[in-house]
Amino acid sequence: MSSLYLTEGYRPLLDELRTEKAIGKIKTHFQNNLAFELNLDRVTAPLFVLSGTGINDDLNGIEKPVSFAIRDSAGERAEVVHSLAKWKRQKLAHLHSAPGEGIYTDMNAIRPDEECLDNIHSIYVDQWDWEKVILPAQRNLEYLRETVRRIYYAIRRTERYISQDYPEINPFLPEEITFIHAEDLYHEYPTLSSKDRENAAAEKYGAVFIIGIGGNLPGLAEPHDGRAPDYDDWSTPTAPGYQGLNGDIIVYNPILRRSCEISSMGIRVDQEALLRQLALRNESQRLSLSWHQSLMAAKLPLSIGGGIGQSRLCMLYLQKAHIGEIQASIWPPEIKQRCLENNIPLL
Repeated sequence: MSSLYLTEGYRPLLDELRTEKAIGKIKTHFQNNLAFELNLDRVTAPLFVLSGTGINDDLNGIEKPVSFAIRDSAGERAEVVHSLAKWKRQKLAHLHSAPGEGIYTDMNAIRPDEECLDNIHSIYVDQWDWEKVILPAQRNLEYLRETVRRIYYAIRRTERYISQDYPEINPFLPEEITFIHAEDLYHEYPTLSSKDRENAAAEKYGAVFIIGIGGNLPGLAEPHDGRAPDYDDWSTPTAPGYQGLNGDIIVYNPILRRSCEISSMGIRVDQEALLRQLALRNESQRLSLSWHQSLMAAKLPLSIGGGIGQSRLCMLYLQKAHIGEIQASIWPPEIKQRCLENNIPLL
């Protein structure tokens, strides 16, 4: 199923060549700022991992990765990554990273099971994946909030930087990001869907971090949004009535006049949270996989991490109407035709 939001009278602020140059500037500037704020070093990431190891991110638990047989490896199969949520933690262990040290990388993924291709969703995903070693005492909401603030500072600085190089681009992000629990958001807008709740919060605050995504909301048999049970900690009680040490950075997109998720991130599961969440999802059989065994044997460090959408961030800064103006992907014929008719030049 595909969909498209149309903005009446839309015209790109930059032509295709200036857009390409601006994308390069944004990516260089933002990743340098992110590395500074979080004390991260760049590492090289895989495009694919071995199947059956538990390393690949299964997102909501239903998406199937692109997979293939390795001809010269005794029939072993590999699968294109969905993200590097678990691989990064393994990499930190390999590097013997100390608390306070972390890594970031360029992650390129293919998600063929994307439910709805629209202005911000593509089967091609590119993001900065990052991960940082933390101490047991830092597995709390205040440390999560401070990390979100640092990421948002990098986002804001990059917005100011690119608007100075391209005067036709006017900054619009608020100075500070607002924190709100998914449970509170539900109580504020009980008749709205989770996506419409995000739209309402983004329009109200400009930039929000929604805390606690993955566990069922009180009074509902469903979460605000899906999360796999084996990377973010979404079930640890953090305050009376609340759960979760993770969340999403969501901003208001003035071109589309709706919310746009920029980052999914969180404090990662420890052994206790892993056991609890696998049981909640009836996925305890995953404990037989090599990655999960490493975590249970305390061979992986405690960490916090996430992904930050590269194309989405560039799209936001350059005030584009479609992610296809930033990245080269594949779109259904009806989307391509409607974009052509509405001054949206897909790459």
